[in-house]
Amino acid sequence: MKLGIVGLPNVGKSTLFNSLTKAGAESANYPFCTIDPNIGVVPVPDERIEKLGELYHTKKVTPAVIEFVDIAGLVKGASKGEGLGNQFLSNIREVDAVLHVVRCFEDPNVIHVEGTVDPLRDIETINLELIFADMEVLERRLSKVTKAARMDKNAAKEEVFAKALYAHLESGKLARTFVTEDEDELAFRKEYNLLTDKPVIYAANVAEDDLADDGASNPMVAKVREFAAEEGSEVFVICARIEEEIAELDEGEKAEYLEAMGLKESGLEKLIRASYHLLGLMSFLTAGEDECRAWTIKIGTKAPQAAGKIHSDFERGFIKAEVVNYKDLLELGSLAAAREKGLVGIEGKDYVVRDGDVILFRFNV
Repeated sequence: MKLGIVGLPNVGKSTLFNSLTKAGAESANYPFCTIDPNIGVVPVPDERIEKLGELYHTKKVTPAVIEFVDIAGLVKGASKGEGLGNQFLSNIREVDAVLHVVRCFEDPNVIHVEGTVDPLRDIETINLELIFADMEVLERRLSKVTKAARMDKNAAKEEVFAKALYAHLESGKLARTFVTEDEDELAFRKEYNLLTDKPVIYAANVAEDDLADDGASNPMVAKVREFAAEEGSEVFVICARIEEEIAELDEGEKAEYLEAMGLKESGLEKLIRASYHLLGLMSFLTAGEDECRAWTIKIGTKAPQAAGKIHSDFERGFIKAEVVNYKDLLELGSLAAAREKGLVGIEGKDYVVRDGDVILFRFNV
């Protein structure tokens, strides 16, 4: 899973990136301190594989990972080359979802490019730049398909669709709010890879005092939550500076710090939960003496396709899957004991994998 972190300059993007990845991206109180997109890979905390690793005395525990791309602060006119320009918009096209950091705190010592703090205005500024960039993509596409439409039925159909989508964007609406169920149109849409078609998670960056009640008393956070609910996006509340402090602690100290702050989980854990929910993801597990590992898949994935996440040969030569719930496996202490209790299922190609399944795939190629 790849998330692109965007937002206006000085809203806390790079500070949040640093805290999530400990990658040490430059962070400063001036616009455009992030000149190149920074990339960091973060393991997804999962106590299930840690416990399975202990059970199997495994040589290696491999969690699922999230890749973060920290993209330089966008400003009005970025799609036309203002600020650092649209060179950074191409980086967003490669991600699965956009993590939009929104400033929801007042601090006279941290400048804001617009002079005042207004999260909805900031969201609109970023969205408009992404819309303009998407319109350029469609303009280039239309210049090609319009010529071909006279002789090609498929091109003619795409021309109608692309013009309708362009009009939708031109009215200030995001591509992800454009509804279509036609298979051809969905294929066209996927090929365009539009920025505003990507799902969004809003990170409401608040002051330390607003963390304990999860931003409930912050009117700016309330506005962001209302806005996100209307478009079906996720929101989580974070204090980037606090996350930066948490990132420097070991696991024991981290738990004590969170408890002292009145927090149940870190911002990273909130973000992972929101990301998995927004993208419809879950994890299945594999376990053995060599390695215990978590694999991220879409909810609803069937056994052969889950096997394909490990290796294409597993999917191509899929025979069956031996499946046990990780809780049953831990409780009984071994796969053999789980088999004796009748808790290991022998599943075929139509089996839909569930979160927390520990699976041994049988295949032949």
